[in-house]
Amino acid sequence: MPSLILSLARGATTSPFKRPGRRDAVLPPDRATAPPARPAAGPLAAYRGICGFTEPDALPVTYPHVLAFPLAMRLMTRRRFPLPVTGLVHTWIEITAHRTPHPTDALELTVYADGLTPHRRGTEVTVVTEARLSGELVWESRSGYLSRHATRTATGTGTGTAPPPAASGPALPAVAEWRLPADLGRRYGAASGDRNPIHLYPLTARLFGFPRAIAHGMWTVARCLAQAPRPDLIHTVRADFRAPVLLPGTVTYASDGTRFQLRGGEGDDARVHLTGTATHRS
Repeated sequence: MPSLILSLARGATTSPFKRPGRRDAVLPPDRATAPPARPAAGPLAAYRGICGFTEPDALPVTYPHVLAFPLAMRLMTRRRFPLPVTGLVHTWIEITAHRTPHPTDALELTVYADGLTPHRRGTEVTVVTEARLSGELVWESRSGYLSRHATRTATGTGTGTAPPPAASGPALPAVAEWRLPADLGRRYGAASGDRNPIHLYPLTARLFGFPRAIAHGMWTVARCLAQAPRPDLIHTVRADFRAPVLLPGTVTYASDGTRFQLRGGEGDDARVHLTGTATHRS
């Protein structure tokens, strides 16, 4: 935790001096790694509680992303990283669980940035996370993080590209309604370590253009996956964060067993916050 606090402080200090719209911006070839270690029982229990996972013999399919968050922060707050970490918005994630990690597995984690991509609202970076057990790749993910700024015609650098979001499609059958409290972002931040100011308080969120604090994208996808049948057997996930979930608020989880959505509002005010797909191992 001290190293994460230092990364957050470094990010807050260096962010104002970074210029994400530069045409010559490149990603350093850095990799952040952590030696094999078992997940700490206390934080894992807190994460399970706030996200709704109940399987005691399986690590939640989204949890390696949480374990690797300090590494991602270390990588993105380095001086050579071209985007300011403060205010970054998570836009999409793809996960492949080659097998279900166990809570006692000592996972070796690696995080690196794969490419910069122009986005209609700024610049997006693709971040790759890998988890290995005794050298075997057991879990991996690719995520998009958006740095919002004035845009201009430019070409991306690096090899990574953001996969196009899947179409929202027809409304899926409603399964559950969730009332989200105003402090959800702070509670999830305490469990996950992700204390981006856009999730914490109305004042800190307004500094980045949001009227109120917004829920973490990774909480929304984790909560949806925890609600799915047999989340311990999930093999692949694709989720697109389409619109922020303002806190407090009420959302509807909808699913047909493979596709899922998180919707908010009714009638003319209805909007889709999250769309995704999850496949299971047979």
